[in-house]
Amino acid sequence: MLAVAIIDTKQRRNETADRPQPGGSAVPSLEVIGLTVSYRQMPVLRHVNVTTRKGELIAIVGPNGAGKSTFLKAILGLVPIDAGVIRVLGRPWKEARRQMAYVPQTESADWDFPVTVREVVLMGRYGALGLFGRPSRRDVELVEQCLQTVGMESFADRHIRQLSGGQQQRVFLARALAQQAEVLLLDEPFTGVDARTEAAIFELMSGFARAGKTLLVVLHNLQILDRFDRVLMLNQQVVAYGPPAEVVTDECLRRTYGGRMSFLDEAERTIREGPSDVR
Repeated sequence: MLAVAIIDTKQRRNETADRPQPGGSAVPSLEVIGLTVSYRQMPVLRHVNVTTRKGELIAIVGPNGAGKSTFLKAILGLVPIDAGVIRVLGRPWKEARRQMAYVPQTESADWDFPVTVREVVLMGRYGALGLFGRPSRRDVELVEQCLQTVGMESFADRHIRQLSGGQQQRVFLARALAQQAEVLLLDEPFTGVDARTEAAIFELMSGFARAGKTLLVVLHNLQILDRFDRVLMLNQQVVAYGPPAEVVTDECLRRTYGGRMSFLDEAERTIREGPSDVR
């Protein structure tokens, strides 16, 4: 069965077990209650309820058009909502927006904009600096620390468009880290990267979680769901939300993806036979 194939991977279970368990705070890092969003009077999200804790890695999966990216943007206040309540660390999101950092899809960035890697990461400090504030020595030092954390210090003066997809994702992660936010929202950070880069990016995200940050990650790769603390299965509404061993079942997958079974069949084939192009 597909769900068994995804979950029953001893090595990955051990990797998750080695990471300290999330929690440690009575106040949720994020609360989304009754979130409803529409585009042109067409519902995209319906009565979504999600609560997260500090130090959690949350995977968000679902078919195209399920509202995954909209969910992140609604939390950030980038799209209007019809109804619902969003709290960050117990506070209304408008009061705590600096505690959230966004890592967009790489395809949404303007790679022709003349900016260096260091300047991109420094953008993470703009919220704290204000409109006309100038970076302090501490801001500059923090940017350098963030570049070192993601292994991009040697690329600091390079133009962002000169980087590979995986390197660009590392820079976006460094920018989020420079913001010193507690909740990180990542929209498909593994798109367009090879298996080695995916592993490196995941290790960076795990390090953020070990430091107590909460990460919500939109992804398509069902094979790595068991490496997350919880999985949100979304198709305009919450189909299932909980630990992967409990919610990543054949029934939940079919309810989430509906008639798109060719996608699931391909995932099952990949798990059984391995990728067609071994890197």
